[in-house]
Amino acid sequence: MKSCPLCKGSIIEGISTFTTDLGSGVVVVRDVPAFICSQCGEEWLSDNTAMKLETIIESARQKHVMVEVARWSEAVA
Repeated sequence: MKSCPLCKGSIIEGISTFTTDLGSGVVVVRDVPAFICSQCGEEWLSDNTAMKLETIIESARQKHVMVEVARWSEAVA
């Protein structure tokens, strides 16, 4: 993907913060590698990154946490 399908801006590699509400708690993962539109800010994740995020979220779900904040580099190590 070289240009944004939404606004045709340039896609660059960057980092993002991923947040999800589990209903019983919230998971925040900081410094997640992402592809980001330099014009509109829309973000996309690679399939590999998305699968790793799902693992982090499932781990938090099983621990029944109210709030979990993780740094990408530490969570996938």
